[in-house]
Amino acid sequence: MTKPPHTPVDEETCRQILRAIDIIGTRWTGPILIAATRGARRYKEYRALVPGISDPQLTLRLKQLQARGLITRTVTPTTPVHITYTLTPDAEELITLLHPLSHWSERHLPPPEV
Repeated sequence: MTKPPHTPVDEETCRQILRAIDIIGTRWTGPILIAATRGARRYKEYRALVPGISDPQLTLRLKQLQARGLITRTVTPTTPVHITYTLTPDAEELITLLHPLSHWSERHLPPPEV
């Protein structure tokens, strides 16, 4: 196995890593982002694609992801109003970084206890 290049660890680097973990480590964020990779989705589609999430949690996470610039909320003024949520380019980049983490987890961590 190759070692990563030597990078000095400093306070700012630690803060940046913690900020990223704060986003991806929040419950339901990963499944919501993965569900969004399939294109624009309506609220009810997220509910179907993310089993176990409650309505208040889904609403909160979508608002948080929108505030962080990871999800775009689009309102189409029809009757009834049509609202969709899509990934931003920043979120798409984040997801490409999560795939190696997922593969590492699959290889090195035991399955969760049910």
